[in-house]
Amino acid sequence: MVSTDFRRRMQGYGLTTANILYRLPDHPSFLQTFIWQHLDLQPQFPELKKFLDFWRREIDGALHSVVVSHCGLIKPSEFRAVDGEFWLN
Repeated sequence: MVSTDFRRRMQGYGLTTANILYRLPDHPSFLQTFIWQHLDLQPQFPELKKFLDFWRREIDGALHSVVVSHCGLIKPSEFRAVDGEFWLN
């Protein structure tokens, strides 16, 4: 049986990291950071959007900014043709 994570990676999902800056409810002049990581699909980012919607509904800290980085975990391998042979002993 193939794992769900592997199946999602084959569908194009990759590791998404979001650095979320938000304001503290009691001290709005201070910014706090939160790091979120999940497998997500670029460029729509449905999982990140669900999380940010949850944040806006349920968490008191107002969002200041979100910086997103994404990396596909399964990529085509790099192939470089080399002309020549090397013999070792």
